[in-house]
Amino acid sequence: MSATSSIFKGATAITLMVGAQIVFASTPVLDRIRSTGVITIAHRESSVPFSYLDVRKQPVGYAVEICQRLAAAVQKRLKLPQLKVSYVMVTSADRIPAIVSGKADMECGSTTNNAERRKQVSFTIPHFFAGARMLVRTDSGIKSIDDLRGKRVISTKGTTPQKLVAAQNEARVLKMTLLEGKDHADSMSYVEKGEADAFVMDDILLYGLRANSAQPNRFEIAGDPLTVEPYAVMISRDDAEYKKIIDTEMSRLILDGEVDKLYEKWFMRPIPPKGVVLNAPMSRFLRSSFRFPTDSVGD
Repeated sequence: MSATSSIFKGATAITLMVGAQIVFASTPVLDRIRSTGVITIAHRESSVPFSYLDVRKQPVGYAVEICQRLAAAVQKRLKLPQLKVSYVMVTSADRIPAIVSGKADMECGSTTNNAERRKQVSFTIPHFFAGARMLVRTDSGIKSIDDLRGKRVISTKGTTPQKLVAAQNEARVLKMTLLEGKDHADSMSYVEKGEADAFVMDDILLYGLRANSAQPNRFEIAGDPLTVEPYAVMISRDDAEYKKIIDTEMSRLILDGEVDKLYEKWFMRPIPPKGVVLNAPMSRFLRSSFRFPTDSVGD
């Protein structure tokens, strides 16, 4: 071996080692958590039963409890003696910017993992699969999307169903008047007040909103599912080490059956604030997906 070859190989080894150090050190989310001793969870105001406020104005829900367990896993992995969990409320419109900007370290709501969003953020393994349907008044006569011709239809700003209903309106020439709610509770209020004929949103959210309304029997969930929406915890796409911790813990929660217990608690038992029961058994699709946890979804 020549001296030149030895020098070259040594330089290569140093470069690879330095490169490995750079990759390992490039953990902006973990570095922020280490330095501040705080992990911030973004939550929603009215995404029942995933993420919403109870009577004490504290965030609760199926997704919130999952995120609390993920936060505990981060604390354990970083070997932090204490880790404060901070909460920040977000809407459909500002939830992605909250993650991109670092305002929040994970978003725990009812957010769909899709290709468009993955250009800005990352997702862990789905914890739910929903389908977009319609909430209407029981006396409306609306049974399918075609019955929305010429009707006033609302969806929540920044959601995938909002884009879906706009696309269907154009494709089917339904001549709907499209309205926009600032959050799910706001959208629901339009139908309650008779200012909209239908609210298009993920079906499980509609069930939760109906169950918590003053007169649940006035409303029904109508139509076939227009989409399949894989809900997952949203995190930064710029920290592979952080994502690895989150994915590993999410897999453990699923395979150890902890998520099943949380599902039973939030979908099959009385939940705050009114003690209503959604009575929404786990779908075969979700149960099948839990057999082989993966963050890969079809778009």
